[in-house]
Amino acid sequence: MDYRKKLVVEPGEKLHLNRIDPSFTGKHESHDAAAKDIAGHVAQMAELQNLLYADAAQSLLIVLQGLDAAGKDGVIRHVFNGMNPQGVSVACFKQPSKVEADHDFLWRAHQHAPARGEVAIFNRSHYEDVLVVRVHDLVPRAVWSKRYEAINDFERNLVRNGTTILKFCLHISPEEQLARFGQRLEDKQRNWKISEADYTEREKWPDYIEAYEEALAETSTKRAPWYVIPSNHKWFRNLAISQIITSTMQEMGLKLPPVRVDLAAIRRKYHAAERAGAGNPGG
Repeated sequence: MDYRKKLVVEPGEKLHLNRIDPSFTGKHESHDAAAKDIAGHVAQMAELQNLLYADAAQSLLIVLQGLDAAGKDGVIRHVFNGMNPQGVSVACFKQPSKVEADHDFLWRAHQHAPARGEVAIFNRSHYEDVLVVRVHDLVPRAVWSKRYEAINDFERNLVRNGTTILKFCLHISPEEQLARFGQRLEDKQRNWKISEADYTEREKWPDYIEAYEEALAETSTKRAPWYVIPSNHKWFRNLAISQIITSTMQEMGLKLPPVRVDLAAIRRKYHAAERAGAGNPGG
């Protein structure tokens, strides 16, 4: 199944997240049934990233958004683990620093946009400035409502410069979020992730859903589409995202760059050095 067609937010579509089942798993019934496909996509992504890195003519930007415990960190660990770290960067967008806050809201995002040949992953992103700031009333509606146009212009500019953009909204239910919070309490390796805000933010769940619905509807475009990823099942989340990324990269026309040296001359030098080395085994 091509989940791009199933899970994409069509441009101009009126989005209702409560009509999208966060437990949807497509044709697969379990992680065991999907494991082979996930592994295949991850392997293909690694091969395609090698072409992207070698040719250095295009770039790829992955945006991950979702409420607390939706699985952004998990996607980064499990979906991108086959890629060459030399060609991948991850930017985590937390509360802006003073320097960042003293610039326009897109300034910090632009600094982390991928260079040609690179994959950049945004763990949260420039969309925080139409989500968190809206829900917490940090800036007036007259300010954040104009940011959709600025975001579309920003992403349009990246695309014109050779960047392919994929944006994923990880969609979980309130019940699943609470269950994951409980798992963090019981797992000493994840206690550090717990914060008071986990529970205070849950009180604003309807406000966040409304903010997400509008943001995705206003900024999902053909050149930079949003996908709503049902994420109650972590394995399906990984399957859908890896499949969408793989299918998209396959359509980018990635290829190895042309050879820029005289291979015949290089081979002659290699064989001469090889013969010299064989005649002098002691170095």
